[in-house]
Amino acid sequence: MLNLEQLALGEPRYDFTREEIQAIYDLPITTLVYLAQSVHRRYYAQDEIQMSTLLSIKTGGCKENCSYCPQSAHYTTAVESHGLLPVADIIAAAQRAKENGSSRFCMGAAWRNPPKKSKQFDQVLEAVREVRKLGMEVCTTLGMLDEEQAHELADAGVHAYNHNLDTSPEYYGDIISTRVYDDRLSTIKNVRKAGMTVCCGGIVGMGESKSDRIGLLEQLNHLAPHPESVPVNLLVKIEGTPLANEKDLDVFELVRTIATACIIMPASRIRMSAGRTQMSDEAQALCFMAGASSIFTGDKLLTTPNPGDDHDRELFLRLGMKPVELASEPSQRQTRSSAMPISVSAH
Repeated sequence: MLNLEQLALGEPRYDFTREEIQAIYDLPITTLVYLAQSVHRRYYAQDEIQMSTLLSIKTGGCKENCSYCPQSAHYTTAVESHGLLPVADIIAAAQRAKENGSSRFCMGAAWRNPPKKSKQFDQVLEAVREVRKLGMEVCTTLGMLDEEQAHELADAGVHAYNHNLDTSPEYYGDIISTRVYDDRLSTIKNVRKAGMTVCCGGIVGMGESKSDRIGLLEQLNHLAPHPESVPVNLLVKIEGTPLANEKDLDVFELVRTIATACIIMPASRIRMSAGRTQMSDEAQALCFMAGASSIFTGDKLLTTPNPGDDHDRELFLRLGMKPVELASEPSQRQTRSSAMPISVSAH
């Protein structure tokens, strides 16, 4: 039996079972969203959304065979490959992102793992240091890391490292075969050891079952501490990839995933990531009600389309919401006292 009053307190737990997570996921959606919003308000302001910008600093030619990714060298897509961008171009993009309201700037490179002791990695470290001078949080996603690389990134000023689990352990082999689940968990451990925060989530709509979405949430919940950021991506179907013709996911499954993530990882920022161009404004608003407290903004996410700054500003205006200011971020994990009361329990 679920005790929703206890869940609404937003006390972190790292031992939710699949059965408990599924029971939360399967709640009537009005109860689920209300509960998630109650938890959300204990940690975050109800009218603020963290805006992040993600830039592909090295595109295409990746050795991995992730079935959803147009940057994989295993597939023929319309993505044009390019080498590492000059540091000046990266800084200019970060400055534009800051001017448009982003407090976090993320740099992504299509590598299986960054080349060790190389000019390319040194260039990334230089870019990190320069973006930090702008006063922004810096996030990188560069593939698998060993301990030494993780420490170098942390020393340069990386605040968060993104490395998604993608899906459940059971379904993972159907999506990727060039690395195993434990490889991803190992990178997350190295990130933690280096003192960076963890940005780790997954993708829904890849043909996975509900059980697989529950399994992904279980894996994320069992990471201790929980990832500070949990991106929830909706599959963007790209011609030339194995998932190009995948069936559309019911948007309410996305909402349920976001709400459940918010409840079982109460202090984490749940971020709506890829796939927002496929969603109506009403669906996005429902995701915010379900506990999403961050988005990626800009016209593009790595190589896939995104609604753009102008659209997001207009949406925020219509919803009465505003971007988080960077200065307010350090208090995000302090429990707030404005949660709504909830007085129901469910079997």
